[in-house]
Amino acid sequence: MSTENNSRVSEFIFLGFPDQPELKIPIFIFFLLIYLITVAGNLGVILLIWIDPQLHTPMYFFLSNLAFLDVCYSSNITPKTLENFLLQRKTISFVGCFVQMYSFVAFASAECILFGLMAIDRYVAINTPLLYSSIMSHSLCVKMVSGAFTAGFLNSTINTILLASLSFCESNEINHFFCEIPSLLKLSCSDTSAAEKLAFSCAGIVLLAPLLIILSSYLYIFSTVLKSNVVTGQRKAFSTCISHLIAVTIFYGTGLFVYLQSSSNYSDGQHKIMSVLYAFAIPMLNPFIYSLRNKEVKDALKRVTDKIKISH
Repeated sequence: MSTENNSRVSEFIFLGFPDQPELKIPIFIFFLLIYLITVAGNLGVILLIWIDPQLHTPMYFFLSNLAFLDVCYSSNITPKTLENFLLQRKTISFVGCFVQMYSFVAFASAECILFGLMAIDRYVAINTPLLYSSIMSHSLCVKMVSGAFTAGFLNSTINTILLASLSFCESNEINHFFCEIPSLLKLSCSDTSAAEKLAFSCAGIVLLAPLLIILSSYLYIFSTVLKSNVVTGQRKAFSTCISHLIAVTIFYGTGLFVYLQSSSNYSDGQHKIMSVLYAFAIPMLNPFIYSLRNKEVKDALKRVTDKIKISH
């Protein structure tokens, strides 16, 4: 990603921040609170799952990795965004911009695939409960999560290499909070048709393939649950599935809107609104979506707090 070979631009300027001085501090505090809640909530979920043996199951193994991804891609964006809220000149170096974009795409892609794996896990648990433990072994779960991370970073590597080969020689102003593929494609003075097609194709695979798995899995799940005569089992199954579907709907809805549209239909204003949802709000909401609706997590939290009280 040499600036000498690919670009006469040495840095990018972010224009996605409010111009009104009186809004800077309140918005800074707002985003800082979101970030602190995100980190505390997700690290809390990881710690709770690690401490409590009763949560050492495939479902919570996937959930702990989801929490890890949320911390990673939120931490990739938010600190620089918070810094720029306080600075007069809101810039990022050329290399820094590509590193931020690479990391964000890698983590977000892995999260998309992980959502699909979580749907498969719920399908096996509800449709074949007697075989669940033998099918969803720990080694298989580790391989599935490793595959999600590998695919996410591979997708990001391919897109970043092609984007880095473009020239950025006219404008260096990004009307956004952080570096993303659509924003950079819009700035390039090269022919971006090949990069756009690749980004669209990769986004289609990463977003739509897991989404089809999720929809197919839940069609089978709901069919099985509705046929079941056990009311308690139905209630527990629906509660678990609904938590997953809420998170998936928000994440995929915003992702599909941003990445599966052409640059001619690209709207900076709409994109910024959507980015606040999938880059800042969703990592914060996931621990609450999965924890507040989940009796097992609440019971585990109670067990841990009781142990702490007894030890004191």
